[in-house]
Amino acid sequence: MEGVGVPLVTPFDEGGAIDEAKLRAVASWVVDCGVDFVVPCGSNGESELMTLEERATVTAIVADEVSVPVLAGTGHPGFEETREQTRRAADAGADAALVVTPYYFDHDQAALAAYYRRLADESPLPIYLYNVPAKTDVSLDPETVGTVADHENVTGLKDSTGDMIAFQRERRLAGPEFDLLVGTGALLAPALDAGGDGGVMALANVVPDLVSDVYHQRADDSAAARALNADLVALNQAVTARYGVPGLKAAMAHRDVPAGHVRFPHQPADEDVVEEVAALVDEALDRHTDGPE
Repeated sequence: MEGVGVPLVTPFDEGGAIDEAKLRAVASWVVDCGVDFVVPCGSNGESELMTLEERATVTAIVADEVSVPVLAGTGHPGFEETREQTRRAADAGADAALVVTPYYFDHDQAALAAYYRRLADESPLPIYLYNVPAKTDVSLDPETVGTVADHENVTGLKDSTGDMIAFQRERRLAGPEFDLLVGTGALLAPALDAGGDGGVMALANVVPDLVSDVYHQRADDSAAARALNADLVALNQAVTARYGVPGLKAAMAHRDVPAGHVRFPHQPADEDVVEEVAALVDEALDRHTDGPE
């Protein structure tokens, strides 16, 4: 996996069921706008609010709909559920599995390394580590990443720490063949400059065209890529840290993308948030009018 990945939202209907037609439409739209791979059942897909069977269903729908690689989120707090989810993702047509660190209980770095090594031993799919301490209160040390990266079935990492010092250490310790992906849209250009291979970013649900431009512009003009990325920071913060999935889906709806309802206990974004994220979307698009609407 390299380039721009999108942790795809899961559209739900008003009753909380997966809306297959809207899911297909969203998956098709982000690919048409230039994303390089799709990540169903990540944090922004509300995967923690879905059953094992629902996650497998979402993965199968997305894999059937898109022509780009599919990196399916399969992590659970426990090993058995993660192994089973990974097996189901393989059966559903995923190309690789994105596995969040086990959470809830405290685990030291040796336990985390052992967890990933055993999963990689038994997984039918290549494993991508997923480090998102803001959600899990668990963090992989760069040294642990480097240790696990030597396993033949551990292929990469999504780093959502926002720590560019750790990111650069991961690049050095894991080696050049390891797929190192940044997990925040605000840092895509700096991460690429630091040797990253791409990113998996919530922002790409809203402006996949512009995020793709950041990635591709860097090859010709890294300063222009950084400037475009800087223009997207405010929108990125609104649809991630500030307003989360409700704000993300509101921003997508403003672009007429059928993101659907949030799943309970999430609540829809209130009117003030809807207006704020709409203004930020318009501002980003107005500054860069060449991308597809």
